[in-house]
Amino acid sequence: MSNTPTVVKCPTCQQPVVWGEVSPHRPFCSKRCQLIDLGEWASEEKAIPGAPDISDDDLWSEEQPD
Repeated sequence: MSNTPTVVKCPTCQQPVVWGEVSPHRPFCSKRCQLIDLGEWASEEKAIPGAPDISDDDLWSEEQPD
């Protein structure tokens, strides 16, 4: 087994990050990069592809039975 630590790139700034307890914000290099990423998700700049959600408005726009 190798003693070489696993190193990944920070998803925000691409700096190398040691994957271990020495990097408490992993996979991010810092709290700053972690918050930048969170903000991108919150503002919907990032999204996981999938089928569109059905909202309540979509349900009520369909013809309703009498």
